[in-house]
Amino acid sequence: MKVLVIGGGGREHAIVQSLAKSDRIEKMYCAPGNAGIAEYAECVSIGVMEFEKLISFAKEKSIDYAVVAPDDPLAAGLVDEFEKAGIRAFGPRANAAIIEGSKAFSKDLMKKYNIPTAAYENFDDPEAALEYLKTAKMPIVLKADGLALGKGVLICNTREEAIDGVKEIMQDKKFGNAGNRMVIEEFMTGREVSVLSFVDGKTIRIMTSAQDHKRAGDGDTGLNTGGMGTFSPSPFFTKEIEDRCMKEIFVPTVEALRSEGREFKGVIFFGLMLTEDGPKVLEYNARFGDPETQVVLPRMKNDLLEVMEACTDGTLDKIELEFEDNAAVCVVLASDGYPVKYEKGFEIKGLDAFKGKDDYFCFHAGSKFADGKIVTNGGRVLGVTAKGSDLKEARKKAYEATEWVSFDNKYMRHDIGKAIDEA
Repeated sequence: MKVLVIGGGGREHAIVQSLAKSDRIEKMYCAPGNAGIAEYAECVSIGVMEFEKLISFAKEKSIDYAVVAPDDPLAAGLVDEFEKAGIRAFGPRANAAIIEGSKAFSKDLMKKYNIPTAAYENFDDPEAALEYLKTAKMPIVLKADGLALGKGVLICNTREEAIDGVKEIMQDKKFGNAGNRMVIEEFMTGREVSVLSFVDGKTIRIMTSAQDHKRAGDGDTGLNTGGMGTFSPSPFFTKEIEDRCMKEIFVPTVEALRSEGREFKGVIFFGLMLTEDGPKVLEYNARFGDPETQVVLPRMKNDLLEVMEACTDGTLDKIELEFEDNAAVCVVLASDGYPVKYEKGFEIKGLDAFKGKDDYFCFHAGSKFADGKIVTNGGRVLGVTAKGSDLKEARKKAYEATEWVSFDNKYMRHDIGKAIDEA
């Protein structure tokens, strides 16, 4: 079987590495891929939004199955295009991927189907948003409606911050067209949990839980990023809470989309807040989370290809997901200055230290080959992941492994999962 994976970050590296375990795959390609993915798949220099080139390549190479991993091509309908070309593909069609592509849509969906979430209002006009803020309770959350690389959310503690936030999103267009509309919602407090799930349109299978660290600096300080590290599982996502989420959030979301004629096949990422009033939805993503995938897939026992095909074929009810009884921690090694301004092109040394070690992984997020060397090529460069018997051991091993690799301007947080292993 020939498989094409779309994407080129740490999430895609984790997906490709997991798919590579399947003995049914004879050849794997990745577009555009990166220096780490190249170990498992042939990388082709086609961008994730170059739909015509991707379809042509898939036909030329007789691709049997395409896996669309990033948010932009999913929201823009790449799965639809593969299907029109007669190529089976993993991921939701555009009309279902809208649950991530438009925050206003997803909030309205939750309201209509009584899925617990924060109170909110949608705005097309910045003046109306500013008027609303005059009497709104602080702190408050502002969200650009569209896709903004995981960064289009502002938590504002004061009215002045909120007014500046409206200007950033809707007038200055800091997040581009994603800010044409905006959601303003109440600030919720509690523990955050990320739950990934496989969905085949009607059946949902929950993966193990995880928790991301979005802020750039230790102690959750600094700017929001695409994610500076994760751990899995979350000790706060108990069986009791999982059962409640299944009844009040997970199943109702799948059924709501189906009722709306937007059958969802692929991965739904549930960003949850465990509040005093119970679990509530912070956000939906229509794909694997990054870097949550880097701690979830290494713990999964199933053949990933088999599970993905079950989602595509509507046979997920025949699959039972299995995860190792352990823990994993991922620490992101970034370029100093991320997410604002940073330099690229520095040689990455020490990558061979991960070879032959079953409990350690080094997922490439921003790397490329240059003059026979692997160099940095992004803000987030590597995701160093380790498995351990519990979170404390996994965290210790992950931080030890961060010392194995080096590059100029290497930066990381030093407290990923710290609050958990000290609890």
